[in-house]
Amino acid sequence: MALEVFTRLEQVKQMMDVLYSGKMIEFKTSGLRDNVAQLCVLKMKQRVMSDSPAQSSASLLDQNQLLLVANIHVLFNPNRGDVKLGQIRLLLEKAHQLSEIWGKIPVIIGGDLNSMPQSAIYQFLASSELDIRLYDRRKISGQIDCLSANSCVKHQNRNSLSIKQKPASRQCVYRWNDDDLRLATGSAKVTHLQHHLDLCSAYFGIPGSCRTRDDCGEPLATSYHSRFMGTVDYIWHTKELVPVRVLETLPIDALKRTGGLPSKKWGSDHLALVCELAFWDR
Repeated sequence: MALEVFTRLEQVKQMMDVLYSGKMIEFKTSGLRDNVAQLCVLKMKQRVMSDSPAQSSASLLDQNQLLLVANIHVLFNPNRGDVKLGQIRLLLEKAHQLSEIWGKIPVIIGGDLNSMPQSAIYQFLASSELDIRLYDRRKISGQIDCLSANSCVKHQNRNSLSIKQKPASRQCVYRWNDDDLRLATGSAKVTHLQHHLDLCSAYFGIPGSCRTRDDCGEPLATSYHSRFMGTVDYIWHTKELVPVRVLETLPIDALKRTGGLPSKKWGSDHLALVCELAFWDR
C-alpha cells in the first residue's frame, strides 16, 4: 500500500507553508499490522480574500490560520474489526494531540477506512464514542462477503441509517478477550471508546443525488470489483471547517458498465473523493 499527501505547488507557494510533515504512524509498533497513516500541518502564508459562501465576501483569511491534514489506509481483513478500530483510534488520538499542540487547529482526515457507512466504526467517527461490547468484533467494520457487487450496494443502502447504537431492548453484549480489547481500545479494561475530535463527513454536508448517494448522504460506491461495490472511503473534517462543494462519484449504472475496476479508463478500484472546504468565519 502507499500513502501520499500531494499539493499544487504554485498555489501552496502563494498561499501556504508546510510547517510540519514528519509524523508517520506505523501501526505495527502498536501490534496493529503493517498499515500506516500520515499527518502534516499547513499554514496560511499571506492574507487572502475569501470568495467562499461560508464566509462574507469581504472577509480575509487569517494569515496565521493553521490546518492539520491526515490520511490513512486501514487494514482490509473484514474479520479484524479490532485491528481496524485500533488503527483509527490511534490516528484520532495523534491528530487530536497535534491539533492541541499547534493551538487547537482544524483537522481534515481522509482515506480508505475499509468500513461501510452503516458500521460501528462509522458511528465512532461521527458520534465520538462507541460501546464495543454491543458489536461482534468480526462485524464492526460493516464489511460483508457479498455474493455479488450489487448485493453490497443494496445492503449498504438498506442499512445506511443504522449508525446509531441499538435500542436497549435489542442490545446484545458480546465478549471480547483481553488481546482484542488491547488492540481495539488500547487497554484490556476499556470497552467504551471516545475521541476528542468533533468530526463531520464532507459528503454528508453537501446534498447529492439519489443516483450517487445513500440515505445518510455518503456515496453509494467508492470501490467496485467482482466481489464488492460499496463505500469504504471518506473525508472527515472538524467543525471549524465547512464543506463548500464535493466531486460526485459515478452513478451505480455507470459503474456497472465498466465491468469492474480498475479498467482501461479508471486506473484504480477506488473512485476519487474530492471536496472544497472553507474556514468557518465565526
